[in-house]
Amino acid sequence: MGRSTERTDRLWADIHSERAALADELAGLDEAGWRTVSLCTRWSVEEVVAHLTAVARTGRLRWIRSFVGAGFDTDRHNRRRMQEQLGADPGGTFENFVDSRTLRVAPLGDAAAWLGETIVHAEDIRRPLGRTRRYPIDALTEVARFYASKDFAVNSATLVTGLHLRATDGPFEAGEGPEVAGPTLALVMAMAARPAYLADLTGGGTEELARRVRAGSGR
Repeated sequence: MGRSTERTDRLWADIHSERAALADELAGLDEAGWRTVSLCTRWSVEEVVAHLTAVARTGRLRWIRSFVGAGFDTDRHNRRRMQEQLGADPGGTFENFVDSRTLRVAPLGDAAAWLGETIVHAEDIRRPLGRTRRYPIDALTEVARFYASKDFAVNSATLVTGLHLRATDGPFEAGEGPEVAGPTLALVMAMAARPAYLADLTGGGTEELARRVRAGSGR
C-alpha cells in the first residue's frame, strides 16, 4: 500500500469519526435546536445536517449532472441536493445522516476537501448551539494545509494569499507576508470565510484577513 493510499484511508477514517461525533451530539436535539440558524446564515441546523448527508451520498456522475442541471450555480446545486435529504421532520433528517455516516463517497478531489466539509459544517452547527469539540490536531492540520494550497468549495487559498499563517497549537504553517496566528481550528474556519472565528487570531495580517473574510462570508 502506497503512502497516498494510506493517507486517503486515514482521511476517510477521520471523516467517519467526525460524522459519528456529530451524530452523537445531535441525538436528542430538541425542535428549537434543529431550527437554530447555523453559521451558514441561510440554513438552519437541520438544513446543514441534510447538506452533510448530501455530501456523503453524492458520487461523481450524480454531482456532475446536478451541477450542470443547476446551470453551474453552486448555491442552487447545493440547495437541491440538500432538500433531497430533508426528512418529514428533524428526526427523519437525522436518520438520513446517521445512515450515511460510514459511506466513502466523494464526487472528486482530495479526501482532505471532504474532511474539511465535515469539520467546517460541524462547526457551523456547534457554534450557534453553544457546543465545542476538541478535534484531532492531525485532522485539522490536513484541512488547513489543503485550504491554504487550493481553492475548492471556498476560495480559501485566494483568501490568504500574501499572508503568513501559523498555528499556535500544531505544526501548520503556510505562506509569506504579515502573520496571522492562532489555533488551527480558527485558521481553518477563517479560511472557510467564517467571521465568528477571527477573534481567536492575532498578528499583523489579521486585520487584512478579517477584511477579506467579511467580504466573502455567507456561504
